[in-house]
Formats: sequence, C-alpha cells, structure tokens
Amino acid sequence: MFKLNERITLVTGGASGIGLAIADTFSKAGATVIILDREAAKAEAVAESLRQLGGRVESLPLDVVDEQACAVVAETVVRRWGRIDILVNNAGIGHVGTMLETSGTDMDRLYAVNVRGIFNLIKAVLPNMLTRRSGNIINLASIGGIVGIRDRLAYCTTKFAVVGMTKSLALDHALAGIRVNCICPGRVETPFVSARLAEYPDPLKAREEMASTQALGRMGNPTEIAAAALYLASDESAFVTGTSFIIDGGWSAGK
Repeated sequence: MFKLNERITLVTGGASGIGLAIADTFSKAGATVIILDREAAKAEAVAESLRQLGGRVESLPLDVVDEQACAVVAETVVRRWGRIDILVNNAGIGHVGTMLETSGTDMDRLYAVNVRGIFNLIKAVLPNMLTRRSGNIINLASIGGIVGIRDRLAYCTTKFAVVGMTKSLALDHALAGIRVNCICPGRVETPFVSARLAEYPDPLKAREEMASTQALGRMGNPTEIAAAALYLASDESAFVTGTSFIIDGGWSAGK
C-alpha cells in the first residue's frame, strides 16, 4: 500500500521542513522526486543526501513567484522525464499582524508566494496532466485556512484562498482524471518555526504556548504531515478530491 513507484513528483520548498519530509517520504515510496526551491545549493545538497539513501531525487532552482520560471521548470521536467504525475505545492511564507499591523506590501508579498505561487505552478503543469488525463495535485494550506487565527490576518487570508483554489480546481478537472486536495496542518516543528521561537524574549514559554494550541498538547512533526501527503498521492485515496485534510492535533475540534 501507499506506493508511488516511478511517479514523477515535484515538491516546492523541498529543501527543508515539511517539504523535505515529503520529498524523503515520497522517495522511499518509490517516486522520482524533483525538489524545487529558491535555495539551489541547499536543494541540491538535500537531493544528494536522499540519493545516498537510494532515492531517485533531483533538484531544480525555482522561485514560485516567477510565472515564466514555473513554465520553464514544467517544460524541463516533461522534456527529461516525459510527464508530471504529482505536484506538491509546499512553498509558503508567514506574517504576524492584525489589519493595522499589516501593510499593503506585506499582503502583496504573502499573496505572491502563498497564492499566486501555487497558481503559477499549477498553470504550468496542468496541461501535461490534462493531456494524459491523469494527475495529482496536493496544496499545503493551513489550519489558518479553516479557522481564523489572531494576529495572522495576511496569512489566514492567503490560506483560505488556497483552500478555495483547491476546491475549484478539483471540481473543474475531476472528470479529466485530475485529483486536487490540500493539507491543513496545525503548528508543526520545522526549522522556520524554531527560528521564529528563538526571536521571542522567552523562547521556551513561547514554545509551550504554541504547543498548547493543539488539544494533544504538542506541535506536529513534519513526518506526520508527509504521511498524509503520501496517502493523498497514492492510489489508496483514489476517491478523494477537493478535500481539506486537517492535521492539527485537535486545534479546530472545538471551533
């Protein structure tokens, strides 16, 4: 079960955190994984480390904000591997602030990466999937795309947009053999989160507060999100499309 043998998979933001866990998990499941990341050297180092473990993993530099670069990457992958089976849109950024603490520039920056970046890459890969009448797209949204979170105006706005985009795409292309789903994690212990915690006056207290948001009393692990992504990418989820897969440790259970 949950095998991805020889499926050509793109993972954005795959050089760290949840993206790295997904790349690793998919590689172990038999997929050929192409890590797409702005940090080219880091992405290639990660790809090499996974190759050392026996995986078929490559890397290509990509800033998802650049629509033309997304088109070039899709063309490159199809030319080299013949097709794109799975796309995981994991790249994203955050912002802390209410409306009064969020500038137009802040909003534009988050929209450019979190929404337009996903749009750009799906736009680039979808024609190949439609031609073959087969494809699987997984978008990383957030629990902040399901419920509101204080002091996260721009972030929640973009993540609600990702959930809406996912549902619309799923409806538009279901009969063409394309499945589209999104994953909505709660707080997950990634290098990004660890770096933000280190900026607080009392990092330990901040970490405890973040952990307490989840009913289970802890943050998630990237591998737990990757396991859900593997299910959505596999044939075992063939009847699943247009869904928001919530993995939040019970954060939203009482909302």
